[in-house]
Amino acid sequence: MKYTILIIEDDPDTATMLQVYFGAQGYNVIAAPTGKIGIAKARNEKPNLILLDVRLPDMDGFEIGQHLQSDIRTSRLPVIFVTERRGRDDRISGLKLGAVDYVTKPFDVQELRLRVRNTLRRVGSQNNPVTGLPGEKVISDRISLLLEDADWATLSITVQGLDKFNEIYGFVARDDVLRAITLTLTSAVDELGSIDDFIGHPVENRFIILTIPNKINKLKQNIEHRLRQAMTYFYPIHDREAGYVQLGDDDSEREEVPFMYIITVAISVGDIAIADAEELLQYLNRRKKL
Repeated sequence: MKYTILIIEDDPDTATMLQVYFGAQGYNVIAAPTGKIGIAKARNEKPNLILLDVRLPDMDGFEIGQHLQSDIRTSRLPVIFVTERRGRDDRISGLKLGAVDYVTKPFDVQELRLRVRNTLRRVGSQNNPVTGLPGEKVISDRISLLLEDADWATLSITVQGLDKFNEIYGFVARDDVLRAITLTLTSAVDELGSIDDFIGHPVENRFIILTIPNKINKLKQNIEHRLRQAMTYFYPIHDREAGYVQLGDDDSEREEVPFMYIITVAISVGDIAIADAEELLQYLNRRKKL
């Protein structure tokens, strides 16, 4: 996997040096000279990590961090602050905004490279490698926090038939399906969810959305509508016209494989007594088989 790093830095010499250096290390590097451009690129380019200068011409780096944290599209992006400020209060401000590291200028570029590598390894091991969404461990942690709140809801989306689709069309086509579903879920949450909503990908054919009760029904209906319409378009035109996938030429060996379909399960606080994250995930797993 080739990681993408977004460098938000107004000094052209520093930005160019970092682009050349990390590019030579095999990273895809994107640069932004202002906070406004950096926020837009973070939303549109979906980098794996952001190197953020605190002192920028249009806005403070901590203000940029607040924008990133408040947007579901960027709230999970790891940020390393790079700054000339060495004060304890500045470090604390960065950490409060979810910064994974804090590097002061002038910095040793080799040390920065190791910090970037370690951060990506740490974050990458917890995310699904295809969709980039948080995996089971992160989901469990978020559910544990959610269960402490009196106002919570969760939506499970399971793609039935994905294994057979993979067997017939290959893993590249399967990965395209997973990425398309991720975009659909992200779009639905952006439009209809709350600011703190969370999307996870615990196992290959299943996604989890954590939200609040008054958002859950609209999200469920919207996602079901979008995905049920989209499922057939993952298949070649001749299969779409037939309405199924036909395997084998001999009549005795011919098999008609149905298209993939989704099962959604929505649960809100008060629907069922849940003690912990594991119990909730097990319950959702049982319900998807009903």
